[in-house]
Amino acid sequence: MIVQELQHAQTHLDVQSLAWVLMPDHLHWLMQLNETTTLARTLRVFKGRSAKTANHYLDRTGGLWQKGFHDHAIRQNESLQQVARYIVANPIRAGLVRRVGDYPLWDAVWL
Repeated sequence: MIVQELQHAQTHLDVQSLAWVLMPDHLHWLMQLNETTTLARTLRVFKGRSAKTANHYLDRTGGLWQKGFHDHAIRQNESLQQVARYIVANPIRAGLVRRVGDYPLWDAVWL
């Protein structure tokens, strides 16, 4: 359900998902914003839609995501592919899997 909301954000919120990994308790998402949206709006809509969907599926109410978000703007000297590799390797560093390919909830445009 959350993956579908990431895909919805790309097609309806004018962002390009470059890489993401959905962890058991948080999300890492490398995206490129286009001129028609802001990070705050994108995350507000994504969090709202995904919480509504998950709550409906789980037959519950209430918040799903923490308030706010932590962001990091990519600087010119940073490699997008290196940042993407770092993001998708989070399940390895968390001890959930031994190889990235063993974790199902991630994607990157460089595949």
